[in-house]
Amino acid sequence: MAFADEWLRDRYVQLQQTTAPDPRILLVDIDEQSMAELGPWPWPRARMADLVETLLTTYSAKGVALDIVFQNAADVEGDLRLGMLAQHGPLVLAQAFDYSVMRPLNLQEGHIGGAIAGDLAAAGATATGYIANQAAWTYVPHIGNIGFIPDSDGVLRRLPLLTAYQDKLYPALSVALLRCCGGGLSPIPSGMHRIDYLRDWSAYTVVSAADILKERIVPDSAGGRLVLVGSSSLGLADRVTTPLGTNRPGLGAQAAMLSTLLDMQQGHTPAAWPGRWIASLYAALCVAAAMWALPRLPAVLGAALLAGLTVAWLGLAYVITPHDALFSPGGPVACNLFLLTVAIPYHWQQTQRRSRHLLDTLRQYVAPAVVEQLLRSDIDDPLAPRHLEITTLIADMEGYTTQVESLPVADAAQLTRDFLECLTGPVIAAGGTLDKYTGDGLVAFWGAPLPTPGHADLALDAATAIVQRVRAFSAERERMGRPKLRVRIGIDSGPAFAGDFGTGFRSIYTAVGDSVNTASRLEEAARDYPHDIIIGEGAVLHARRHQFLSLGERQLRGKEKTTTLYTLAPAPSTTSSRPVTESAQ
Repeated sequence: MAFADEWLRDRYVQLQQTTAPDPRILLVDIDEQSMAELGPWPWPRARMADLVETLLTTYSAKGVALDIVFQNAADVEGDLRLGMLAQHGPLVLAQAFDYSVMRPLNLQEGHIGGAIAGDLAAAGATATGYIANQAAWTYVPHIGNIGFIPDSDGVLRRLPLLTAYQDKLYPALSVALLRCCGGGLSPIPSGMHRIDYLRDWSAYTVVSAADILKERIVPDSAGGRLVLVGSSSLGLADRVTTPLGTNRPGLGAQAAMLSTLLDMQQGHTPAAWPGRWIASLYAALCVAAAMWALPRLPAVLGAALLAGLTVAWLGLAYVITPHDALFSPGGPVACNLFLLTVAIPYHWQQTQRRSRHLLDTLRQYVAPAVVEQLLRSDIDDPLAPRHLEITTLIADMEGYTTQVESLPVADAAQLTRDFLECLTGPVIAAGGTLDKYTGDGLVAFWGAPLPTPGHADLALDAATAIVQRVRAFSAERERMGRPKLRVRIGIDSGPAFAGDFGTGFRSIYTAVGDSVNTASRLEEAARDYPHDIIIGEGAVLHARRHQFLSLGERQLRGKEKTTTLYTLAPAPSTTSSRPVTESAQ
């Protein structure tokens, strides 16, 4: 929601921007032309001092702020002159606070200065480090922060006008410039303050630093202005993304913030409106209109009504946005998008009619993901009996009667519930369909009601998880002095009929077939083996991710021929599912 709000505000900012220059501000750009004419960056400090002195004397600038940090000493004469200008003249130096909490070591380069009095609660952000100027300039009175915190999408929309660091407050560059020579700003807005991007870079009066140093522009053009000195050069990498576009000079963002504060200082900001209340009332109006109209109008007209209300709100939000920096212009839009889902009754009714019977029958038996697949499928009647390839898992508690015969009824019921929970969780987690409970056990299958790739492997995954959960549950009971529990599991794969079977009185979604019967016989045979999981030949043939141990042949009850039995090998391999041939009986 926050991203949608900011995206919408950005579109409004683009529509509201003006090309009229701000006569209060002059930008001096150390651009490619200046560096081609005077030499590459970094320039000697003496040249920077010449630039500042020329702006203050020849061009009668009201004050100068440098959007540049000089963390190391350079030529002595230039450093001394810049320091004297900052100490006694209308010059504001820059330092950059860092707000990252991800760095292994906090930045601490140079010597910070320029702290001001104030309540730390007013800070827009707390810094973790800094890049500051050389030690000789620590005690100059006016130093401004040029560090910033972009939003999560990388766009710079707000600046911390006050930054807290080690129990002190430090002003932003624009605030420091106003305090130095712009008449001050009281009170300084707290928190992260939104920048009013009314002007893009091209709308400001921008002159090349070389033109200032060589006095090639008319002196009166800078008289009485606040000057920001920085660089738009791509080579100096001072670029940011703003609501007006990507790859904008960082100096332009500082200028936009200075314009915002000057408007505030001079009372030119739009009057404050209760935008959040207006948005809430409009959303309530849309809900009331939908509740009245949708039952009475065709779906198309109801949708058109909500669309019209949305368009009307977008126009109203365009007007409100400059008057309230905190309200959510996307709130009523989101509300109407939600209401539009109600304006499609035909599709809603068709979907409900198709899914009601399916949900009622399968919700208690099938994994939620399978139900969602059925709802999205194109099968006319997914409950109708169909011939499918499935894997059946049948699990049971060994010695259930012995376990519960000496227990009170309540304890016996609790034991049964806890044991069935151990069985059911892994089945549903592996996407299985729960056929039925058999008192102290269950029947589940994979591959129906929708064909499932890897159904044998999923059943084997569930069986492994069941054994682990039962063993943990048994160990907990043994610590309390109760008998040990064991689960017996039979698994086999093969063709079966799966669907909604029964009568008009009662029906259930189940599967019938020889592989289902074989799984039941394998579960019975598990009592004669030390292995909890007994697997039939069909499951072995279908599995791809598991390895098996052969337990030899056995005559299962109700079968005319002997059946080869398997169990899971102790160390599964992901490269082969072929059974190990040696007997493990």
